[in-house]
Amino acid sequence: MDRVKQIALISGGNKGLGFETAVQLSRRGIKVFLGSRSEQKGRESATRLQSAGFDVTYIPLEVTDAASIQAAVDKIGKEFGHLDILINNAGVLLERGDGSLPIHTDKDILLKTFETNVAGAYMLCDAVLPLMRQNGYGRIVNVSSGMGQLANMQSEFPAYRISKTALNAVTKIFATLCRGINILVNSVCPGWVKTDMGGAEAPRSLAAGVETIVWAATLEDGSLTGNFFRDKHSIPW
Repeated sequence: MDRVKQIALISGGNKGLGFETAVQLSRRGIKVFLGSRSEQKGRESATRLQSAGFDVTYIPLEVTDAASIQAAVDKIGKEFGHLDILINNAGVLLERGDGSLPIHTDKDILLKTFETNVAGAYMLCDAVLPLMRQNGYGRIVNVSSGMGQLANMQSEFPAYRISKTALNAVTKIFATLCRGINILVNSVCPGWVKTDMGGAEAPRSLAAGVETIVWAATLEDGSLTGNFFRDKHSIPW
């Protein structure tokens, strides 16, 4: 696109996949707003990236709070007049143990999981859409999981799985809404990655996990939208 510098907003950007995505987008010359609900952790992470020479700014962002979401988007819009990339990365896995039976997941865990993993992503998509629409450009990446695939649904961690299935529905809804106006909306499964959520036994590095996220965030005009990707290939819903 014909801008001096693109602007990206990453939710849950202070660690793990969000932080590594900030690194990789920054290396491409993109200005990153690193969203974090913790001011201390967000500022510390942004400072680390600034020290490495990257154009990264911490921005308060609690995805379960509609006012926080709107304040972040309004700040970016007021300062820059455009927001080009949204990475819906913030997510929670609240179930513990093997979670093999749905009975192990109570209503509170189900609702809290949905509040972050689904409602937060939906509200962020909704909030950034006016800025993207007025500039005729946008890339939205919803960080999903193969655990949400209906094609291969299992029983463990049901709240997390159901939330990622619902997140994929959010992707399809906004991709359909934005079709034909150069706003591409896709889901990405990063695979099993070494993060706080994935654990130390995960086989994938952070760099490998974010490769497809960054790819989807920087797709050329006219590329695929409303798809579910892993390793840059479409996978079944």
